[in-house]
Amino acid sequence: MQAVILVGGEGTRLRPLTSTIPKPVVALVDRPMMAYMLEWLHGHGVDDVIMSCGFKATKVREVLGDGSQYGIRLRFLEEPDPRGTAGALKFAEELLDERFLMLNGDVLTDLDLTAQIAQHERTGATGTLALVPVPDPSSYGLVRLREDHAVDEFLEKPSPDAVLDTNLISAGAYVLERSVLDLIEPDKKVSIEHEVWPVLVDRGLYGFADDSAYWIDVGTPERYLQATFDILEGNVRTGVAGKLGESYVSVDPSTQLAGRAIPPAIVGAGCTIAEGAHVGSLAVLAGGVGVGSGSVVERAVVLQGARIGDDCVLRDCIVGPGASIGDRSRVTGGAMLGEGVMIGADNVIAHGARLFPGLEVPDGGLVF
Repeated sequence: MQAVILVGGEGTRLRPLTSTIPKPVVALVDRPMMAYMLEWLHGHGVDDVIMSCGFKATKVREVLGDGSQYGIRLRFLEEPDPRGTAGALKFAEELLDERFLMLNGDVLTDLDLTAQIAQHERTGATGTLALVPVPDPSSYGLVRLREDHAVDEFLEKPSPDAVLDTNLISAGAYVLERSVLDLIEPDKKVSIEHEVWPVLVDRGLYGFADDSAYWIDVGTPERYLQATFDILEGNVRTGVAGKLGESYVSVDPSTQLAGRAIPPAIVGAGCTIAEGAHVGSLAVLAGGVGVGSGSVVERAVVLQGARIGDDCVLRDCIVGPGASIGDRSRVTGGAMLGEGVMIGADNVIAHGARLFPGLEVPDGGLVF
């Protein structure tokens, strides 16, 4: 089975994390974000993946390679200019089989692709959209199905007081027949959601609703942290579960651990956790991170090589690679530090503040 993954965006909502690292290969827990999708696809029999890239495509290729480590063949296409979701698919036309999957690369999910493909075959569909229910549908466009699973209607984001008979949204995973490509003009910017799906209503467009699937669009700092926590807690089926084991803690043997690691947590290779410090719960330290004495890191992600001084508090935050945080500083409340940011002692970074790569803040220079 073949799949096309769209990863052409610049990940602007995740900046400054994506200012220096393309979003598909930003670390999520212990592996590149895209690795979860490739592992999930492989588990459902996909062996050929085409990645439609735009922003910093060379870096994506360097990190993911030819796909052999994931048990697949991985190829890359670079759009000459942004062409929308359908335009990107049309650009890949020469490489596509008679039937293939199309996927939004921003998603973390464990939905049952095998069952979706089986329904597609059973109904003789031209296209089958994976759908998931959401508790609050007011922020999404919705999909209404008929009893035979055919798509009846697409609903724009409803008003808060609207009376709804569906809470299903598109999960960004589609099984498509090659004939769908005939509906897309070449060399144009075309949206598959707004310009192709409506044309296919009553012409073979079906929905596959997976009520038990985990699904999240990892497109914002809040959702990035939530996805991290859900992976650590096992709320989504991933390969990380085996690494954490029944203790829900993984500390690399090369780590110098004088403090404590509280589950669920992952501590990468070559880290140093000083006496009196504690990491967790719900914390990830990438390789080479140093945590000073008396510091607390919880509900937080600290990426490769970052250094945290003594008596610091990091909570509900993301710290980029190579960042440095001085003694007694606090980074909380959804704050993000980009790559190489240097924070002196006695600073307070909170309220969703975003510090971009290379920024230096002197001792006591920022209370936000």
